[in-house]
Amino acid sequence: MDDGSDIGATPLFYPLIGLQANPQTSGCLRAARFFVGPGRARRLNRHRAAPKLAFMKRFLIDLPTLPEEGRNFAGELPAEIFDLPAHDAKAVGPLEFDLHVQRFSSELLLSGKLSAPFEFTCVRTLHPFVKTIRIEHADMSLEIGNESLIDATDVLREEVLIHFPADPRCDEADEPMHCEIDPRYLAVDKGEQGAVETPPRAEGDDRWSALDALKQHDSER
Repeated sequence: MDDGSDIGATPLFYPLIGLQANPQTSGCLRAARFFVGPGRARRLNRHRAAPKLAFMKRFLIDLPTLPEEGRNFAGELPAEIFDLPAHDAKAVGPLEFDLHVQRFSSELLLSGKLSAPFEFTCVRTLHPFVKTIRIEHADMSLEIGNESLIDATDVLREEVLIHFPADPRCDEADEPMHCEIDPRYLAVDKGEQGAVETPPRAEGDDRWSALDALKQHDSER
């Protein structure tokens, strides 16, 4: 009968969730496919897709339990990790990731998929819209140093942010909208050769009719 003695008596960090567990009380945890000690990790199919994890606050990687050939990680991080200024885009959903993580000497390499939805303001219509930033082939790295437990949350965050559109447009939204500048905003101060006409007034607005008539009368003299 397998009593889990191959795991050892030292408390372990279960790498896929970053929670510390005591082997003497972790029998129920080992029943799940992804709650495994280092002694059992070798028995899993290395090519099996990473199991979907529960929502987590930080993406923690326990180096002592990371196999030499690397491991797949999948999960979600809260929108709050982006913490953007009020006038900037707003995260409206979690950051989802599906990554392969492998160690090379003093460097940790992460590659795979990232996605997170944001609310942007269209540069043409000034209307808000939602667009999901999707990165199908993300490649990230970070220095390991002397730490054994690595927090890779900020690396994922920065990778998403650098893929923001320079000029967000609502016709590129997850649900594309009609993206056209209101012609009333096109009028600018130009000379007589200017190609842009005066913006149209709202219907029923006759406040300037008398002045327009006077200007026309003077021009015809």
